Amino acid sequence: MASANSDSSGGSVRRRRVDGGKTESTSADSAEEHGANSSRDTESEEKTAESLHTGTYWLTRIVLLRAVTFIYFVAFSIAYNQNKQLIGENGLMPCKKYLNSVKRYVGGKIGLAAFTYTPSILWLLDWSDMDANLDGIALVGMALSAFVLVTGMGNMVIMVTLWVLYHSLVNVGQLQLLETGFLAIFLCPVWTLSQVPRRCPPSNISIWTFRWLIVRIMLGAGLIKIRGDKCWINLTCMDYHYETQPVPNPMSYYMHRSPWWFHRFETLSNHVIELIFPFFTFLGRRMSMVNGAVQILFQVVLIVSGNLSFLNWLTIVPSLAYFDDASLGFLFQSGGGAKKAVLGIQREDAAGHSPKPSKGMLMRRVVNISLGILIGSLSIPVVMNLLSSKQVMNTSFDPLRIVNTYGAFGSITKERTEVIFQGTLNKDPEDPEAVWEQYQFLCKPGDLYRRPCLISPYHYRLDWLMWFAAFQTYEQNEWVIHIAGRLLSNDSSVLSLLDHNPFKGRQNPRWIRGEHFRYKFSPPGSVSAAQGKWWLRKRIGAYFPPVDLERLRGYFQSRDWPHPHIPRKRT
Repeated sequence: MASANSDSSGGSVRRRRVDGGKTESTSADSAEEHGANSSRDTESEEKTAESLHTGTYWLTRIVLLRAVTFIYFVAFSIAYNQNKQLIGENGLMPCKKYLNSVKRYVGGKIGLAAFTYTPSILWLLDWSDMDANLDGIALVGMALSAFVLVTGMGNMVIMVTLWVLYHSLVNVGQLQLLETGFLAIFLCPVWTLSQVPRRCPPSNISIWTFRWLIVRIMLGAGLIKIRGDKCWINLTCMDYHYETQPVPNPMSYYMHRSPWWFHRFETLSNHVIELIFPFFTFLGRRMSMVNGAVQILFQVVLIVSGNLSFLNWLTIVPSLAYFDDASLGFLFQSGGGAKKAVLGIQREDAAGHSPKPSKGMLMRRVVNISLGILIGSLSIPVVMNLLSSKQVMNTSFDPLRIVNTYGAFGSITKERTEVIFQGTLNKDPEDPEAVWEQYQFLCKPGDLYRRPCLISPYHYRLDWLMWFAAFQTYEQNEWVIHIAGRLLSNDSSVLSLLDHNPFKGRQNPRWIRGEHFRYKFSPPGSVSAAQGKWWLRKRIGAYFPPVDLERLRGYFQSRDWPHPHIPRKRT
């Protein structure tokens, strides 16, 4: 019969014979502790070696929410910095005037008809200080989007609020952000703020709505090109694009000078990416991920080669939905809360310990199915538009702009033209010795020696509008004359949208005119390039004739624009 002795600490001691006939004592507690440590080490190693499963989208949801709210934050920042000057009380195109025109059109009342025609919470606010309203909407949008962006946590309440706020600004002042933001609402739980809400798993239907969005974006862009400019068929469009796009960046200058064969390759690749790769979406996980990676890389190339606002950044967002937890796990720390929580959920599901569906979870399934039906039904006219030989771009067929049709650069301008504002202090604008001094916009080409700017994903809306105005007439863009009137009075709100005012600290200009120029990149290695010129230009003619404040009085009054102050005495 074996016997055991106890040590002073109460732990049992086992004795065994070792070489030389001596005995060795071992504490049973020590052995147990060693065994426990070994067990913990093994468990830790197993967790470390454990990999995320395919086919789940917990981490995908976090990435999508952060990506969407990043775009929201940029968009609301742009609105905060520029809306007052563009659509504020004294803006170039006041939103109050637009809302009043809608009100008259629907019968003079602010009711359902007005909200349906122009969905905006501005209808509910006090119009006595519209600038404060615009700033308030933008600041709340910035704060909410920053919260979700930083924490990775969002719920339906926050995402609905962001969508409504941006809807309000768009209606009085980008369809793709509205649709993407709407889809993001259904990624989240209703109230809970958690990165991994256990009882609200990401819906496959919600993930597929994002995939369907990128399919429509790409096919819309590809088909409008095939049906539009012949240069897309003969593969020459990229010979012009970099020089004539709305706001070139420094890389555009060098990309424009690529060999002819490279431009042909770019154009052909564009067709393949926009017209063939989207169908990989329906060919299984691996092919979907290939399409997602190609679409993201395509947008990155566009971002590097031009300032197209946050459009390309926004197009990356739905492409992220092609990647599941297993493929996005590298973005999260191994010991991080989100990744650890997802691993725990996947272990529970694999062991059959998933929580029983609650009433809330069952209701959420009904909501998700309803979302799929809604997107499917609203997609019918969009698909018909894609199939139509009379395809239209960037249009919505429903008042809330939930499902839209997209497309870009269906035609390519072959020459770049610019409207240059010039002012003079001379009394006679026809005097050949009059000195005309040039205004400089924040980013669009003007000064031949100024390097193209790099602003993406930020956006200078007035510079963008000037690009469209340059290949139209001032009669089609009356706000151009509105700018001229503001410049004649050295109006600070409009001047804040410009980079250089030649009359700063001086007498107001007597006359403003718009000159029309053709711009081209200076050839690398040429004399002009050696002189530091990024651009060469040639005058086309007058865009609008010289105007002064007195002669603009009737023009402004007929359009109900506030007429700028006219100094009583000039020296």
